[in-house]
Amino acid sequence: MLFNPAWLIVLLSLVPLVTSANEELMYMPDPRTADASILMLSFAQRTGLDSDRPPRRYLWTDAFAVCNYLGLARATGEQRYKELALRLIDQVHHVLGRYRDDDPRSGWISGLSAQDGETHPTRGGLRIGKQLPERGESEPFNERLEWERDGQYFHYLTKWMHSLDQISRSTGDPEFNVWARELAVTAYDAFTYLPSPDGTPSMYWKMSIDLTRPLVPSMGQHDPIDGYITAMQLRATVAGLSQSIDNPDLEKAIRRFADMTNVANLTSPDPLGIGGLLVDAYRVTQLIEQGGLSDEDLLEHLLTAALAGLEYYAQSGELRAPAESRLAFRELGLAIGLHAVDHMWLSVAENHTTISPGVNTKLEALMRYVPLGDEIESFWRTPAHQDTSTWTEHQDINEVMLATRLAPDGFLVLALPDK
Repeated sequence: MLFNPAWLIVLLSLVPLVTSANEELMYMPDPRTADASILMLSFAQRTGLDSDRPPRRYLWTDAFAVCNYLGLARATGEQRYKELALRLIDQVHHVLGRYRDDDPRSGWISGLSAQDGETHPTRGGLRIGKQLPERGESEPFNERLEWERDGQYFHYLTKWMHSLDQISRSTGDPEFNVWARELAVTAYDAFTYLPSPDGTPSMYWKMSIDLTRPLVPSMGQHDPIDGYITAMQLRATVAGLSQSIDNPDLEKAIRRFADMTNVANLTSPDPLGIGGLLVDAYRVTQLIEQGGLSDEDLLEHLLTAALAGLEYYAQSGELRAPAESRLAFRELGLAIGLHAVDHMWLSVAENHTTISPGVNTKLEALMRYVPLGDEIESFWRTPAHQDTSTWTEHQDINEVMLATRLAPDGFLVLALPDK
């Protein structure tokens, strides 16, 4: 990494002051934590979180960022990172929970009053934060343009549920978990539907900002399993908090997501999808250890699908392509997932968890790919590879996910709720 003046500020803030020979020496956190700090402080300045610049919010990136700030607060002991996480949550709700400035509609997208919207900021879901407004009802579908248009994505909403829940687990404050569950119920009601008389449920991939119409009617491959695991996580957190609010109830959503999950169709060649399966597998591992879930078969299905996709992807040659033809954030999603594999392996060993032979075999096979995460990380930390349009055009998401790879625990580890 090239010299950055911010390095000096971060390093000076982390170097301990030793006032006597008898005082215990405190060590600076891992240099990777310092690198992640630089990236996240720069992100805060650049996107108007910690500067006078207009807020530039994007739900996927911000969900990872909240978790990164939590992890940095835990690793460094510095309160400012927790403050940035809380400030980011508030800013996301007030930007992406409300209609766009160029929309003739105004206020909370839930339709709630100003006061009720403050109390229930996720009741109407949250916008993606894309640059272009959503497609109008009379406009023809354009697949290329749809990637740039606003709306709501289910898999972005689940990431935000996770980040809110991580705040509750870190602080013991149930309000964030309540907001996450309110978002879960809203997403379940809006995105799921019964397409045939036999009652087989399905999901839309993308909905309008106000959740009244589908913008992309097909179902995301991993959306049901992501919805199921996230809902189980939120329910487990409620049980672990010393003070909690039971409503809203997620049981109906949990059953419906479970019904929609096709474990035989989870394998994906996409690096971001593979990484997501591995992160989900680690969440399931932790929920099993914490008593919030008991489905070891699900864990084996996730690992099996991830391994099949990883074996294909590693042989595809995509990682030998030049930086100009690669998307860093998708590869970094896989690299984060490979951190989750390492965490799973250590967790099973340290907690002496009894796992089935099938799970153990899959974990052993996946461990052989952990160095691939280091390869991806090293490639995208190379200055020349960051000096390309594929990096600079997606700087925010690339840098935040690189920071997650460098300091992953805020995102990956489901800390036991602080009582």
